[in-house]
Amino acid sequence: MDEAPAGTSGKPLRTNAPWRVVEGFGRSTRAAGRYAAPGNAEELALLLRQAAGERLPVTFRGSGRSYGDAAHNASGLVIDLSGMSRMLSWDPVRGIAEVEPGLTIEGLWRRTIEDGFWPAVVPGTMRPTLGGCLGMNVHGKNNFRAGTFGEHVLDFDLLTIGGERLRCSREENPDLFHAAIGGAGLLGAIGRIRLRLKPVESGLLRVEPAAARSLGEMLDQFEERLGSADYLVGWVDCWGEGRGQIHAANYVAAEEDPLGPASLHVEKQGLPARILGVPRSQIWRMMRPLSNDIGTRFLNLAKYTHSRLGRAGKTYFQPLVAFSFLLDYVPNWQLSYGEGGFIQVQVFVPDPAVRTVLPEILRLCRKQGLVSSLGVLKRHRPDPFLLSHGLDGWSLALDFRVTPDRRERLWELGRAITGLVLAAGGRFYLAKDAVLRPGDFAAAYGERGAAFLALKRRLDPEGLLASDQARRLLGPPQAT
Repeated sequence: MDEAPAGTSGKPLRTNAPWRVVEGFGRSTRAAGRYAAPGNAEELALLLRQAAGERLPVTFRGSGRSYGDAAHNASGLVIDLSGMSRMLSWDPVRGIAEVEPGLTIEGLWRRTIEDGFWPAVVPGTMRPTLGGCLGMNVHGKNNFRAGTFGEHVLDFDLLTIGGERLRCSREENPDLFHAAIGGAGLLGAIGRIRLRLKPVESGLLRVEPAAARSLGEMLDQFEERLGSADYLVGWVDCWGEGRGQIHAANYVAAEEDPLGPASLHVEKQGLPARILGVPRSQIWRMMRPLSNDIGTRFLNLAKYTHSRLGRAGKTYFQPLVAFSFLLDYVPNWQLSYGEGGFIQVQVFVPDPAVRTVLPEILRLCRKQGLVSSLGVLKRHRPDPFLLSHGLDGWSLALDFRVTPDRRERLWELGRAITGLVLAAGGRFYLAKDAVLRPGDFAAAYGERGAAFLALKRRLDPEGLLASDQARRLLGPPQAT
């Protein structure tokens, strides 16, 4: 019989739960706190009751894929839900899955793809848990068409710090439904989730690459394809004027699939074991010497040159997994940035301001001598969730290596970028954030943010659900 998770023995969590240092995926932030990992809903409920009784602050954690401090809780309790990972039920006719919050995107698609269903929205990695995807309301390369993860959730259970288990859907507790999706775990623990998947006839996508000589040209190419593409993503070379490459992709009908039904088999969806003859697990070591300004400038130039050599209009077939989960091609790629890790600044800018704000952000980075090693452009649409980053506009994600001599300058740059985005009416993505300041939350979310905080005061009157990120953005919790 497995040993019971720390804290479920009835002993005080403050003395019984072990301490553990956790870090964000970017490895630039970390914190030490108590740690517990329930194996089922009953153990989770007991942990919440114990924490409430001891007035111990609680943060929830999945597979640790938030880049910053959203799953940190210095001196508090981190509850790791990744062990609650069962597929509770699967309806292969309607494409409806009922799951525990610790099941990952990978665990989901491996169970459903051979029945002809694919998660309607996935991020750039298959490693996040579905509870984390719901709590951060993740998006993918098809946000402009399919929306965010939460738009495909039918209902879920919310376990509050007060001991309630609330069923949330668009009909039942709709205010909580639209607040907890994207609510970063600040209203309660996500329990059982029921969501609808997308039917697919093939395990392949037809992909069309196209080079762009500038950011303006890339935006033009996006707009030309918005009405026809199922997925769109742009790689941006941040060293120049935003030149780069876009990839448009479309689902493939059964009669177009060169592999036939076999393309839906799980084994046809694996990532390559080797890249250029090197085991995938070792690629990050080869990347590390290039994780500097000279190396990234060279890699960006090489990538752009290669994209220009491609023939316009040429398409190719690619498995859903290979197209969707580029970040999983190189395991532990985040280690290539070195001991200081990296931060990502992802901005969301309304459509009317994009051709002014994004070039200004790139110019500011170059002026400060802090150029992003990678830029990723996406198109978005608004959604009804209170803390959503979704808007009628665009996002640009920028990765910056953190070193001791650059750290303070990077945070200053993040603050300057934030000012440009807020002035344009933009938003941010809590799953990626490490640099926002008190006041930025209110400026970005306004009445939506105020409505969220009112619900939080109702469900968590003592402010016990509070991550390091929440304290950074909202200040110390105020008991009511």
